[in-house]
Order: sequence, then C-alpha cells, then structure tokens
Amino acid sequence: MTIPSRVTETSMHTKALGDLQRSMARGQRIQSQISGGKLLTRPSDSPTGTVTSLQLRGEVRATQQYGRNADDGLGWLGTIQDKLGDASTSIIRVRDLTLQALNTSNNDQSRQALAVEIDNIRDTLLDAANTKYMNRPVFGGTTPGSEAYAKDPNTGEITYLGNDNQTTRTVGPNAKVRIETTGQEAFGKQGDPTELFTVLDNISKSIRNNDAAGLNQNLQNLDSAHDLLKSALSDVGARYNRVEQMKQSADDHLLSVTSQLSDIEDVDLPKAIMELQIQQTSYQAALAATAKVIQPSLIDFLR
Repeated sequence: MTIPSRVTETSMHTKALGDLQRSMARGQRIQSQISGGKLLTRPSDSPTGTVTSLQLRGEVRATQQYGRNADDGLGWLGTIQDKLGDASTSIIRVRDLTLQALNTSNNDQSRQALAVEIDNIRDTLLDAANTKYMNRPVFGGTTPGSEAYAKDPNTGEITYLGNDNQTTRTVGPNAKVRIETTGQEAFGKQGDPTELFTVLDNISKSIRNNDAAGLNQNLQNLDSAHDLLKSALSDVGARYNRVEQMKQSADDHLLSVTSQLSDIEDVDLPKAIMELQIQQTSYQAALAATAKVIQPSLIDFLR
C-alpha cells in the first residue's frame, strides 16, 4: 500500500522559490559570461578546462619568449651581416688599390695618395669592428668592455680586446643559436700575418716604401683575410636564416595555441545570447506557472 505524500503550502512555496532562484542563477551566469567574454571565470566553472587553459597559457608564454629571443638574435646577426658585407666591399677596394700600387709608373705622390686611402679604409673597418648592438660590441664575444678593438694613438697598432666566448639565444624547444661572431673569426687572429688590420698596415707601408715584393706577399695575405671574412659572413647568413625560420615557426605555433585557448576560455557570443534568451523565456514561464500554482489566500485579502 502506497502512502500518499502530503503537499503543504509551505513546501509548495519553498519548491517554487527554489526553482525560480536556480533559474535566475543560470541566467546570471550566462549574463556574466557575455559581459566578460569568458567561459571560465573561476576553476569551479570547469576543472578540466581550467587545467587545459593553464597548460596552454604556459605554452603561450614560452612561445612568446622564443619569439622575443628570435627578434633579438635577428638584430644581432643582421647587424653583423651588414657590417661584414660592407667590410668585404672595402677589402675589394683595397685590392684594387694594391694592384694600382704595383704599377711601376706610380710616382711618390701617387703612392702616398694610395697609402692614405688604405689607411682611411683601415680606420673605417676598425669602426665597423667596434659596432655595437644594444650597447654591446658585436665582434667582442662576451667582453664586458665597450670596444672589441683598440688602436694605439702613438703606434697605430690595433689590439683585439674581446674574447672567444659565445653568446646564444634559445629560439625554440631545445634549440639554441649563436648570435655573434668574434673579431678573430671575422678579421683573423691577433698576431697572424693574415689578420686583416695587420695586412692593411703592411700594405700601406709597402706602398710608401715602393716595396713590390712586399706588396705581392701582402696581396696574397689580403686574399686569405678576405676568404676568412667571407666564410664568417656565410656562417652568419646561415644562422640568420635559421633564426628567421624559428621565428616564423614560433609565430605559427603561437597562433595555433592562442586559437586553442580561445576555444576553451572565450564565449561563443551568438550561442550565449541565444541561451540567455531561452533562459529569460524559461524564467518568465516559471514565474507565470508559479503565479497559478500559488494562489492568493483569504488572509491576503484581509490584510
């Protein structure tokens, strides 16, 4: 035998009010999502979504850092690439001047003019070797100083002040790229007869002394110095291309991760607006139904 349950006025009122409150809460939640534009405002909204969101946000930050590192590396390598390219052009000019000096028809005045031009080119290359990026000499390795090369004002001798330590940037997961080139890799080792500044100084002296044998030897040394510089330029170009590719890869990955994060966190506005309209209609219907179920009593009329 089933015992019928007794429905009292109080239970009806409580149940009706509870349903109305829940309906209002659902409407308020949708309204908050539309206003903020986010599905997730607290971890309780979606524990699984929150975990995924945190992981994706960490990946976004890491990818953005890779992009910034790549930009910095491109700045370094681009500066070095430009300076070495200009230096190569200057060396070609020096070679032409050296060949002119080997012409026996040159008089003392002509040889003096040729030597002065080579000296000026040497000073220009010295300025290029001391080029800075972000206030650091790009050919100085990891030197804390402000210059990679120093010139003795008395003797004119040029000394390398940098070191052979490498500077790298992480431009991707487990991907480090060297972003500098030491002066000795580009212009030759200090004390070596094929070191560029030494060769230029010797050429200038040989021209002034009308030393044809010395010029022929230094012309070969100049070609060796140029080969070394071109090798360094080729290496820098290859590294520049790699960093540029890693930068593009980081940008593409960032776009993909950002899209995934948006799918988890961001509100689909058309869908949310439709749900809000349905919820409002449902709430109005609930109000109408409650008004019919909970009829005014005689006490209400006697107040």
